[in-house]
Amino acid sequence: MAAMLLSTMRSGSGSPSWAVRLAARSLSTTSPLQAQVQTKSKKTLARPGVKNIVLVEGVRTPFLLSGTTYAELMPHDLARAALQGLLHKTGLSKDAVDYIIYGTVIQEVKTSNIAREAALGAGFSDRIPAHTVTMACISSNVAMTSAVGMIAAGQCDSVVAGGVEFMSDVPIRHSRKMRKTMLSLSKAKTVGQRLGLIGSIRMAHLSPELPAVAEFSTAETMGHSADRLAAAFGVTRLEQDEFSVRSHTLAKQAQDAGLLEDVISFKVPGRDIVSKDNGIRVSSMEQMGKLKAAFIKPHGTVTAANSSFLTDGASAVLVMSEEKALAMGYKPKAYLRDFVYVSQDPKDQLLLGPTYGTPKVLERAGLSMSDIDVFEFHEAFAGQIMANLKAMDSDWFGQTYLGRKSKVGAPPMEKFNLWGGSLSLGHPFGATGCRLVTTVAHRLQREGGQYGLVAACAAGGQGHAMVIEAYPQ
Repeated sequence: MAAMLLSTMRSGSGSPSWAVRLAARSLSTTSPLQAQVQTKSKKTLARPGVKNIVLVEGVRTPFLLSGTTYAELMPHDLARAALQGLLHKTGLSKDAVDYIIYGTVIQEVKTSNIAREAALGAGFSDRIPAHTVTMACISSNVAMTSAVGMIAAGQCDSVVAGGVEFMSDVPIRHSRKMRKTMLSLSKAKTVGQRLGLIGSIRMAHLSPELPAVAEFSTAETMGHSADRLAAAFGVTRLEQDEFSVRSHTLAKQAQDAGLLEDVISFKVPGRDIVSKDNGIRVSSMEQMGKLKAAFIKPHGTVTAANSSFLTDGASAVLVMSEEKALAMGYKPKAYLRDFVYVSQDPKDQLLLGPTYGTPKVLERAGLSMSDIDVFEFHEAFAGQIMANLKAMDSDWFGQTYLGRKSKVGAPPMEKFNLWGGSLSLGHPFGATGCRLVTTVAHRLQREGGQYGLVAACAAGGQGHAMVIEAYPQ
């Protein structure tokens, strides 16, 4: 596929300033940061006989660079803080929910069901069941849609969903030979057996197994795959750096304007109160251009600055049936409507989840791209975002890989990730999905839109897309 894309997409990609025009257009559009409400005239997606499910509230801890202020904590500390923040913001009773679901990717072995441990730590009733899910970077998306499914099925009326990731302290294993020896030592019955096993240990046994953000099926790191994807779609280094600058610039504007209202303050034990994301860095194109390739050296185009960074953070949302929310006196933020999960080739299409998921979810909802007022796509890498935008804007890709008569169409940049994204705000793998959904709800309220679309890629060549409808104000 890569060779076909390289020749075909480059022939239709135009000049390398493709992203320059989009970025300049969006950065000059400052009005979305103001609360300028437009008149809604679109139909609702409510269906007869189908339960309306709503997002009541969403919160998150500040997303911090790994190895910084959260470094001495454990993952469940962050998840607990998010849950407590949700309780505080909603005034929800600790026994008023029916179920709790959390997503995470790199699990701490001491708290393998982190949903349960965080819920107990946050003070929720011990009679509320909780379980943990994982689906790489869309783990909290799975938590939310699992909540939607349980409510739609009549099993629950109120579910808390969320996600957490803690990259400051990831599990590092002994080598397999060393693990085998240690397990045998625990079973040895005599001193002689123990001494024999200890004597069998070699220096090579002491080499640890370090975790890597790599595909098990292909042994390729995600950054390497992103670099190849960018090359296949003719995405230049300039385009990637420009998009990264755009993300950080818009994130800084949103942060300074107080638009990131889902962020809660968190008193870190023994440290200061944290109230802001700390990965936002507005750089010049000259500074961006000085960085070297991070994965495919020396000629790759993906760098540390146009990639999302390792992040610690947690998020939580309160999902209810509309009937239950209104009965409890809540004013919901948004309706959670149609959603899809997709998967494709993890080798050459690892990060194309948004391209595959967007047309499917729009078809399910009976909408078109022009109906969507707010787009929030997960930014794993600037090259990944630009490749998806080019794929969505390609008739050839739509016909060849999506089975369509024509292209999906790229989202208008004046509607796209206007408060920054994962490149700038940070990307705790298990927590980003809730941030995306909550951001769409808040942007719809402020901008007066009716429909929003969330889309994200994930390891394994998987992806997620969801349509969100503004709740009538």
